[in-house]
Amino acid sequence: MSPVSRRVSPARVEPVPGEPAATATFGAERALLVADYHAGYEAGLRYERGVDVPSQAPDRRERLLALLERTDPDRLVVLGDLMHSIGDPGGAERGELEVLFDAIPRSLEITVVKGNHDGGIESWLTPDDEREAAALEFDPDTVTVAPGRGVALGDGAVGVCHGHTWPAPAVLECDVVCLGHEHPCVRLEDEIGGSRVERAWLRGRLDPAPFLERPEYEDVSWLESGGESPRVVVVPAFNDLVGGTWVNVPEQSFLAPFLPGGLVDAEAYLLDGTRLGPYESV
Repeated sequence: MSPVSRRVSPARVEPVPGEPAATATFGAERALLVADYHAGYEAGLRYERGVDVPSQAPDRRERLLALLERTDPDRLVVLGDLMHSIGDPGGAERGELEVLFDAIPRSLEITVVKGNHDGGIESWLTPDDEREAAALEFDPDTVTVAPGRGVALGDGAVGVCHGHTWPAPAVLECDVVCLGHEHPCVRLEDEIGGSRVERAWLRGRLDPAPFLERPEYEDVSWLESGGESPRVVVVPAFNDLVGGTWVNVPEQSFLAPFLPGGLVDAEAYLLDGTRLGPYESV
């Protein structure tokens, strides 16, 4: 079989200073990327663990709306786990998302990549029934739900996926691959033994080794030719309550099936832009 042609378009993915979000610019389009919103997380804590935490839904919503106003994108891209429950959205979770989507400008295109927590979210966001669609407080025609394996945006410039499963071949053909799911964090210690955990970005390139072993990628051009691999950006969780993978602690296991083996020369950055260097040695 002939290799898939890798179409590399100029693309920039830049973190928004101080925020767990990035802008992706490809061609004339500008997108805001966020990952792991986990709407309804507090209700999940009460149900799953018996922990009573006041809802942070208004704060999450206002932070996202402020980011949309600050960055003025053409598209909002959620890299999976928009909601927290694994089944269909309901209760406090659906209520939170309905208020959020009602507040988002109707002119904004929205792409939601399905995460492992997103269950049947497409049955609500993009219903087939005209009466159900008419009852929504937002325009479902502006919303696209993509599979968890991801899609290519901007004519192959930026590939987006959630990260809980192996990405689609088309995602690997992009110049930059962005994913969530991992909730990367670093554990930092001071000179007197104090420590804190902060959300972090991981940025590097994809290592071909894990992908070469899988037949679905046999036609990916850079794997077939031995060419330069795509850049990769692992996006921190938007929801600051969900915890994550302490990437600089050796005994911590990564969540994505192709990480950390699929990373090469990856460095960690704090939300404020502080460059920490290679993530393993932070």
